[in-house]
Amino acid sequence: MTNKLGFWLVWILFSVYAFVFAPPDRPETLDLIKKLIAGEWQETNGYIVAIFNLMGVFPCVYACILASDGRGQKVPAWIFSGLSFFLGAFALLPYFALREPNPSFEGKTNWNIKLLDSRFTGLTLSAIALYFLVYGFSSGNWGDFLQQWQTSRFIHVMSLDFCMLSLMFPWLLSDDMERRGMTDDRFFSFIALIPLVGALIYLCLRSPLKADEKMA
Repeated sequence: MTNKLGFWLVWILFSVYAFVFAPPDRPETLDLIKKLIAGEWQETNGYIVAIFNLMGVFPCVYACILASDGRGQKVPAWIFSGLSFFLGAFALLPYFALREPNPSFEGKTNWNIKLLDSRFTGLTLSAIALYFLVYGFSSGNWGDFLQQWQTSRFIHVMSLDFCMLSLMFPWLLSDDMERRGMTDDRFFSFIALIPLVGALIYLCLRSPLKADEKMA
């Protein structure tokens, strides 16, 4: 119960900060978003390009966990997972508050669970993330990014959203490992603390769902 209340509190405080206390919107924000979506990145700080695209990778990472974690939950995980592609942590925090511990997997794996559970998916997401990490660090301007972070609500909140998703991920790790019979969690508990990269390493190395948990 304490954890549930904690997630609700974080969600409320994060939402209030983002929409009340964060820097104001800038007139060019909509044009910036259009350029980021269209791939017109020539005049945009590489760090902003990287974070924007990594915020598309992170929901995929969570989808790979929620696909099995949502089995048996009272709330449909796929709704929160889908909304996270648009709302990030603002969509996932309520799921964290509503979910119950789920260390087992019952029933058979359907095609979407098999896809999201596959190592190929983890490797694909890792390759995409690596590209944008290299892009950001090679072409980004830290001074300009910091200035925009302090003056643009979109960039400010997007960056904090990335940090929030990074902090939330380890919370799902224990149950996911138990569903796979992974008893030694010290290594993964450590790397999960590395923002996004740790989560991707886990997806690439985690064991398949236990066979006896796939049976109805």
